[in-house]
Amino acid sequence: MSKGKIFAFISTLGLALLTTTSAFAQGGDAAANNFSTFSMLALAAGIAIGIAASGAALGQGKAAAAALEGIARNPGAADKLQTPLLLSLAFMEALGILAFVIAFLLQSKIVFA
Repeated sequence: MSKGKIFAFISTLGLALLTTTSAFAQGGDAAANNFSTFSMLALAAGIAIGIAASGAALGQGKAAAAALEGIARNPGAADKLQTPLLLSLAFMEALGILAFVIAFLLQSKIVFA
C-alpha cells in the first residue's frame, strides 16, 4: 500500500470523525451536552494509542530489518551497528510509551455521570 493511499484513508477517516459531531448536534444549551465531549475524549485516547503503537512497531521493524541487512552484508560491522540500533529502538519505544501516557491523561478527563 502506498503512502498516498494510507494518507488519503487516514485523512478521510479523520474528516468523517470530526464532522459527525455537528451532524448530530442538538439545539438548546450546548454546555448541558457533555456526552459529546467525553465521547470525543475517549475516541481520541483510543486513536492516539492505536496510531502510536502502529507507528512505533513499523519504525522498529524497519530499523531492525536495516540493521540485520547491514550485519548480513558485513558481519564485521555488527559491533558498530548494535549500539545505534539499540538507541533508536529505545527512542521509538519511548515515543510509544509517551503516547500511552497521553492517552491515559485524556482518559482521566472523562467524567462518568
